[in-house]
Amino acid sequence: MADVAEAAPAEGEQGQGAWGIIKGMAMRMFTIYCISSVIKGFTGGFGPSAPANLTAGAAGAAKGGVPARNMFDLGTNFDLYVYLSPLERRFDGFDVEEPFWLRKGLTYGDWDSEETIARVIPTPNSLLKNNSLYLHVFVVRAGASPDPKNRAHVKRETMHTSKPMNKYKKKFYKKTANLITGKSEQSEEDQKKAEVMTHEILNFYHPNMTINLVLDHTQWTKGAVPPPLDEAVHFDPAAVQYQPILFLNTYWNLGSDYMPINETVKELNISFTYQPLSMFKFQLYASQQMKNKWSSMLGGDLMQDDSDDDQDALKQALIETNPILLGITVFVSLLHTVFEFLAFKNDIQFWKNKKNVEGLSVRSVVWGVFQSLIVFLYICDNDTNFVIKVSVFVGLLIECWKLPKCMNIELNREEKYLGIIPKIKISDKVGYVESDTKEYDQLAFKYLSWALYPLLAGYAIYSVIYVEQKGWYSWVLNMLYGFLLTFGFIMMTPQLFINYKMKSVAHLPWRMLTYKFINTFIDDLFAFVIRMPTMYRIGCFRDDIIFLIYLYQRWAYRVDLTRTNEYGTSGADPDGSLAAADGSETPAIEDKKEDEAETSGKMEKKKEEEQPAKKKSAKAKKVD
Repeated sequence: MADVAEAAPAEGEQGQGAWGIIKGMAMRMFTIYCISSVIKGFTGGFGPSAPANLTAGAAGAAKGGVPARNMFDLGTNFDLYVYLSPLERRFDGFDVEEPFWLRKGLTYGDWDSEETIARVIPTPNSLLKNNSLYLHVFVVRAGASPDPKNRAHVKRETMHTSKPMNKYKKKFYKKTANLITGKSEQSEEDQKKAEVMTHEILNFYHPNMTINLVLDHTQWTKGAVPPPLDEAVHFDPAAVQYQPILFLNTYWNLGSDYMPINETVKELNISFTYQPLSMFKFQLYASQQMKNKWSSMLGGDLMQDDSDDDQDALKQALIETNPILLGITVFVSLLHTVFEFLAFKNDIQFWKNKKNVEGLSVRSVVWGVFQSLIVFLYICDNDTNFVIKVSVFVGLLIECWKLPKCMNIELNREEKYLGIIPKIKISDKVGYVESDTKEYDQLAFKYLSWALYPLLAGYAIYSVIYVEQKGWYSWVLNMLYGFLLTFGFIMMTPQLFINYKMKSVAHLPWRMLTYKFINTFIDDLFAFVIRMPTMYRIGCFRDDIIFLIYLYQRWAYRVDLTRTNEYGTSGADPDGSLAAADGSETPAIEDKKEDEAETSGKMEKKKEEEQPAKKKSAKAKKVD
């Protein structure tokens, strides 16, 4: 089956595993909360809310409806009919087909009534012809029939739902080869398809399906059921009763377990499980289905931000991780998201008000622009979804916005390229040059290049020999992107060198660095708890080393609060009251007086030297 599996992500594009997915979910939850809070603030709320103790039925009654009750009481016996059909419409082949699975005598409200059936059947012709195979499930009272032609059939008490057993998925093709030898590890068939198409839609099948009957006795009112439950609750014509919710659950079917269907597949394994379900769990599944539906409505693949691999990683984390640890992970992920927002906010605020770049590595800012540009070009070359492209592009714009803050960028309209385009004049700011920051910055990058260039050359040679590429342009982007992921952390070291030379850290955005350090520390706590790539784990500890050096420099070059200035004040004595009460002048004032006395002595000596010259000039005038 490996030959028809979906194409693997490009090198360097691997996700962060379940930890990254959970952080992504936390980020989306926090964003939705912020947006809803803003909308609520502008609109004054989402309408009048019912009291907390008002039930769903009472709330519906307040709107003029009649609360309905579940037509199945606890202890009601019912029968389960399961059919397979190539038709999507309501099943009507009761006369010609036997139920694939018939289970009689089940009890509504019995949590121990879980059952599973597994069989092997010949592959249906509908799947071999690239069509679908649908599962139809009926639930009726004990002794009743789902067949409308049967005299025991009761339409209002017959629950029915259907769902396809197969799924259409895209397989992407890329024409890649070794740039030196010209050979490719792909099959000849895939190489031929890559020349004429970018992707192909294939028919995949999963053998497992869970049949859930939701146990719920909430008094729902027709027209007042909140979404997405309104699509699942079906009322009788009089709206005084509603049918139990029948739900076909495929959430736990991993995307990696779907098998492709072609003419070589002669048999299929099928496994059905009946299981009661609580309303709380059903709401979680329904919200997930609603998310997928919104993604399809908003553009399908363009708005789909989670691949099957990401979904599988999240599901495996939910299955394999201890519930307590999982809860802590979700809570810490929310904190991680908040700290990321705060770090971003303080970074923007720091550069917005920054007028003097003394002590800051301007070359690191320019390197940040280059790094963001490479990432943006890389994701564009690898057909990443639209949302990721927009987010990375916004990050690139922010990095470019920092350039005028740390450099003088002017348009020289007198000199133009081709007589049309004004030339761009770039120069360093005065504080950057006069404070020796520029000299230290150049020296830091000089030392850094001794390690950076050999690493870049070695990584480039490795990628061109062992990694297949679409072309030389893709090779350059993939090589630079992979290099930045692996060795990008060393670009934080020039600032450390500048701090060391200047013996000061007062010029750094410490709030932003603090939030980033907290996030890195959180990553460390879960680096060996949550499944994630080894390189990502190593990257967490590499960043730790840099941040620990920053903290050491903050301790070593801390501000002396007891030192007084020329006004007799200090950090420990901001108004000078302690010095006045002591009756003694501060050392700073004494030094100032000594400096003034020394200056006045020099001025008097200078006058004495100038006086004989004046007398000599007067005598010369008399002689004349």
